[in-house]
Amino acid sequence: MLDPETFLTELYVLIDDLCQTLPPPPPHPGPAAALAPSEVVTLAFFAQWEPFPSQAAFYRYARTHLRPCFPTLPSRPQFTRQLQRVHDLLVAVALTLGTELAATDHAFEIIDGTGVVTRNKLRRGLGWLPGEADIGHCTRLGFYEGVRLLLCCTPTGAITGFGIGPASTNDRVLADTFFAVRVAPTPALPTVGRAVSDCYVADMGFGGRTREQRWRIELGVTLICPPQTGSRRAWPKPWRRWLAGIRQVMETVTDRLLTPCGVTRLRPHCLAGLQARLAAAIGLFNACVWLNRTHHRPALAFADLVDW
Repeated sequence: MLDPETFLTELYVLIDDLCQTLPPPPPHPGPAAALAPSEVVTLAFFAQWEPFPSQAAFYRYARTHLRPCFPTLPSRPQFTRQLQRVHDLLVAVALTLGTELAATDHAFEIIDGTGVVTRNKLRRGLGWLPGEADIGHCTRLGFYEGVRLLLCCTPTGAITGFGIGPASTNDRVLADTFFAVRVAPTPALPTVGRAVSDCYVADMGFGGRTREQRWRIELGVTLICPPQTGSRRAWPKPWRRWLAGIRQVMETVTDRLLTPCGVTRLRPHCLAGLQARLAAAIGLFNACVWLNRTHHRPALAFADLVDW
């Protein structure tokens, strides 16, 4: 168990070392930023921890406790603008950590979708994200207003890629784009990340004979998932139990990402803010997995990693 100052120090060293190997953010007109890019990324990751119920709560903590570590800490609006400008660096650091963690764990990847609430579905009006968020259904949440988050992780829990779409988007549609961009990367979608395997495991929501064949022939992607309910390709119960056991790690990954890493607390006012904070949450997740391995702890043991 680490105290917050030790955790923050180890997190900063890890991120600063990675930032030295990655392209710097593009220059921005105007005065020089108050914080270095690695400092912004470190604070962005740290701000996602569960003890901070909001960005305002984190900033109150930072002004009180972190000023000696970050003496040039700017005002909260300035930090928010700088955070959004380094979105691509946030993604690069988060997914580089995931890819390096997957170096010895790349037999297959697990892909799944979950709902992320951005607004109370009963409120009137279009809200802050018209056209980006809408009403959808999730097994965990029921009907909700927000976005659909697609996650891809290794068998031991490192996240190697992600993507979002409106809540009403079907997982198969998100997976279409996800697999295509992994084969032909584009700078417009850096969150997809690099494939560490050509084999993916999923639930029946991704299934469909025609689509599976197209992915295999056109993209070289092999998808292992049970057929949908009512299909003539029904699997015997032992096969389904075997696949459920393999996919169980994704349930744990989703739980850790939603609660300890703060995804359930997102209430963004713009798409750029949502993207930056999602990237920071996934970066915090992969950093915690990295630090757990460094300290010879279970990879997904987040509850007692920091002694708050």
